[in-house]
Amino acid sequence: MDRLEPERMFVAVMETGSFTAAAERLGTSSGQASKLVTRLENELGVRLLSRTTRAVSPTEAGQVYFERLRPLLEEFDNLDAAVRDTSGAPRGRLRLTAPLTFGTAEIVPGLNEFASKFPEIELDVSFSDRVVNLVDEGFDMAIRVGRAGDSSMIARKLCDVRIVIVGSHAYLARRGEPETSNDLARFDCIIDTNFKEPNRWPLREAENAPIDVAVGGRIRYSNAEACLMAAEAGLGLACVPSFIAGEALRAGRTRRVLQAFETEPYAVHALYPHSRHLTTKVRVLVDFLVERYRGTPHWEKGW
Repeated sequence: MDRLEPERMFVAVMETGSFTAAAERLGTSSGQASKLVTRLENELGVRLLSRTTRAVSPTEAGQVYFERLRPLLEEFDNLDAAVRDTSGAPRGRLRLTAPLTFGTAEIVPGLNEFASKFPEIELDVSFSDRVVNLVDEGFDMAIRVGRAGDSSMIARKLCDVRIVIVGSHAYLARRGEPETSNDLARFDCIIDTNFKEPNRWPLREAENAPIDVAVGGRIRYSNAEACLMAAEAGLGLACVPSFIAGEALRAGRTRRVLQAFETEPYAVHALYPHSRHLTTKVRVLVDFLVERYRGTPHWEKGW
């Protein structure tokens, strides 16, 4: 039983804004969440939250208590984890968030190997392209493609991913090959609607200035693998990450075009919050991933 269960529930309610969301985060019912906070209020002899049918908001005392309590809970958890880590193999629940496509295609095989190597670590992985707040949403670490961004996080680089434009040999033989970014206007482009701006492809000019080139096409998929398959079928050009295109390029099913106009590679990072005591479960996963992706990524070999 968690010795600080009521306190944890109160912090979760404050961070998520509702008993329902807090209960979901901590794996219990909203009724139990309410009971735990009420128990804490009774023990303290003060009301911490104002409840209505539509919203939950902190009282003045509740806000002060939350601001003091959250760092204490974090320090307590870090201390607990540090003590446990000295007593044996890494253990405990590890919550990870990773981007959908890279996560399912590339991170999962590594995580499965990691899970076999560390049987006492429980993996809880969320695949989403949404940028989550690790602390507020209770994640231990994240995998992110692109700029690390959040300066409050520690970032360790894993590898690079390039964005490449590919087409089948048959399509390029039939339509010719684009020589400049402006030539894309006369080609069938397979649109990945997961892009922030699907009808604009990221490239760079000869002087390395980044540009977004307007493209169009009759096929639109919200999935990079599907876009690549359409390109392999000779339906046009696809703009996809190198980890998706690698096998098709290596096997000769597609060919890169406009290589001189490709953007600089995007870095893949493992991010985790700053902490005085980095838990062993996070450290061993980060070290495992760094070692796994050391050197040239496998998807960029043999082109």
